[in-house]
Amino acid sequence: MSIERHVFATKEKLAEALADAIAENLNAGIDAHGKATLAVSGGSTPKRFFEALSRREDVDWENVVVTLVDERWVDETSDRSNARLVKEYLLQGPAKAATFVPLYSGGAEPDAAGIERTNAALAELPAPFDAIILGMGSDGHTASFFPGGDTLSDALTGEGPAIAIRAPGAGEARVTFTLPRLLATRALYLHIEGDEKAQVFDKALETGPVEDMPVRAVLSQSVVPVSLFWCP
Repeated sequence: MSIERHVFATKEKLAEALADAIAENLNAGIDAHGKATLAVSGGSTPKRFFEALSRREDVDWENVVVTLVDERWVDETSDRSNARLVKEYLLQGPAKAATFVPLYSGGAEPDAAGIERTNAALAELPAPFDAIILGMGSDGHTASFFPGGDTLSDALTGEGPAIAIRAPGAGEARVTFTLPRLLATRALYLHIEGDEKAQVFDKALETGPVEDMPVRAVLSQSVVPVSLFWCP
């Protein structure tokens, strides 16, 4: 898989450029199909990008559906909730008009009933995605594809759309889109920042077990090109 690399001098310039790219993806989806679907990642890295994208007045946000690539199985009142992050930083200003579809569907654990509720909601999403933005951890995980995950194999190969996963490095139990469902997208981005993440990325490009660095499953696939957005 050839990877298109975009390198920026500052986090602010990266955020604006990624917002430009995603706005273009969303507008193309709306023009072609009347609706556009975006899946984003959580964590601290995308905050600037979320704020930049939220200000885009050239997007018809009423026809945009936003969801998450993965989520900790916690209520939105938790400061660990990716849904809370998205609502605080992305679904503001013009972007507040977008429709948000969460992955957490209630309950203390992502049991079979909880995942069934989540998948029922996700089945209503317009498909394929118009854009997906992945992050990457220093352990080589992306989405909630963690090394040592109890359902990692199914998460990388299953139809899903979503699956529960638990892993030593994940903290809470999580729910994540499966890789095949994430690859059903018109545009796929990997957003990372800092020299440490760059070193992890370069290592992930080397030949090695996917189980050790699950992001390799994304970087080695031949379904959809990957666009890397990185800054020091």
